[in-house]
Amino acid sequence: MRNLFTPWRYAYLSGGRRGKGCVFCKAGRSRDDASSLVVHRGRFNYIVLNRFPYNNGHVMIVPYSHHGDLARMTPAQLREMLVLAARCESVLKRVYRIDGLNLGMNLGSPAGAGVLGHLHLHLVPRWNGDTNFMTVVGRTRVTPEGLDATRSKLAPHFLPRRHVRRKR
Repeated sequence: MRNLFTPWRYAYLSGGRRGKGCVFCKAGRSRDDASSLVVHRGRFNYIVLNRFPYNNGHVMIVPYSHHGDLARMTPAQLREMLVLAARCESVLKRVYRIDGLNLGMNLGSPAGAGVLGHLHLHLVPRWNGDTNFMTVVGRTRVTPEGLDATRSKLAPHFLPRRHVRRKR
């Protein structure tokens, strides 16, 4: 039998993630983007790595405001969320050369929400042929890159863009 070393999952498996308060509100308030795995901060939403990713580059777009329903968000919050999703798509294509992308939200416990009350949009990179024997036979997903490396690859692509005035 072979062992897979996945130290970042220990906190999840041991129940360490069940701290008090909302994990998304904590990450949104954090001043340490590296330890909270925040990749980019917008005006109404931020982009954060999923601590328990399905694939490398699995990010989430999270509003700073604690809402469990899309209907409670403002048009500006919703607009920025979608603009950030498009930007994530471009960055993930450039950095990870993805072939596809799953976007999704789980609103409410029956829908599979792991964090109730604070909605977030998942963006999961996909590649042609990304199902391997481990997933099919062993029901185990192997994520070959650590979260710090993923954040280091993605964060520079979200630095503020300088607007260059074009001549007409």
